[in-house]
Amino acid sequence: MSSENHLRLFTGRAHPGLAKEIADILGAPLGLIHLNTFADTETHVQIEESIRGANVFIIQPTCAPVNENLMELCIMLDAFRRASAGQLTAVIPYYGYARQDRKSTGREPISARLVADLLTTSGADRVVSVDLHVAQIQGFFDIPMEHLTAATTIVNYLKTKELADAIIVSPDAGRAKLAEKYAGVLKLPIAYMHKRRSGIGGRDVEVLEIIGDVCDKTPVIIDDVIAGGSIIQQARALYKTGANAAYIAVTHGVLVGQSLERLNEECIREVIITNTVPVPDDKRILIPKLQVLSIAPLLATVIRNIHNNKSVSQVFLAQHLEFAI
Repeated sequence: MSSENHLRLFTGRAHPGLAKEIADILGAPLGLIHLNTFADTETHVQIEESIRGANVFIIQPTCAPVNENLMELCIMLDAFRRASAGQLTAVIPYYGYARQDRKSTGREPISARLVADLLTTSGADRVVSVDLHVAQIQGFFDIPMEHLTAATTIVNYLKTKELADAIIVSPDAGRAKLAEKYAGVLKLPIAYMHKRRSGIGGRDVEVLEIIGDVCDKTPVIIDDVIAGGSIIQQARALYKTGANAAYIAVTHGVLVGQSLERLNEECIREVIITNTVPVPDDKRILIPKLQVLSIAPLLATVIRNIHNNKSVSQVFLAQHLEFAI
């Protein structure tokens, strides 16, 4: 039996569309598995084919409903481990709880570490994720953790735009390193913003300072996730300073709450996200400026390289992006 026959792809219920894209690129069918929810809301998993000794990849972002999708992933890992899978890789394009990576005040959990422990205990031998909120989350794992970036996907799209007067903008100190990579690859100047968060969970955002000349330039604001749409504060501040309407380039388009209305303001030219989480048609209709790029080719390449024991970092080095981000 060839090594390709030992590759098995499975998906949970969080994002089967993305899993199907990956399977089509790899030329490997999605495995047979039955997932259902009992009347008391418990999750049940039944693998419907033999996976003994197989190299299994489970594709499941832990997006909304986060707790249900996370628990489903853990139960799937346990089922595959007990069914004697050779190696289990959890492909988690969007890592839920990543923003709870530290204690910002007293008596808080570090939930990103707890999730890492849950995945490991459930049976994962390796985890693959895209654009973690902070790269240090890799250190929460005692198993191999492949930290990918959607920068190559987004950069290739931005290269198709008229960016002669553009400037890359880091919305805060945490995105500075990633923004510098975009600026280096696209050969554009860079500006930095300083913001302050307040309120429960840091929901309220105040822009305090813009470092760099953005007047009459088109900002490209780089970030890892759009959830409630607080990034609109940075776009407004740039617009008031004399910048043109901004591109917003973000990996994870969670898009909840008021973000659907905020992102249609005149200070925003286009919102670029990837499909690490599902983006239903109703959200696409509500945000006409939304451009959704597929992360499937990147994930398919990485899955193939892992299966064939080839380098993962080489995928990014070829794009002149240092690894890890």
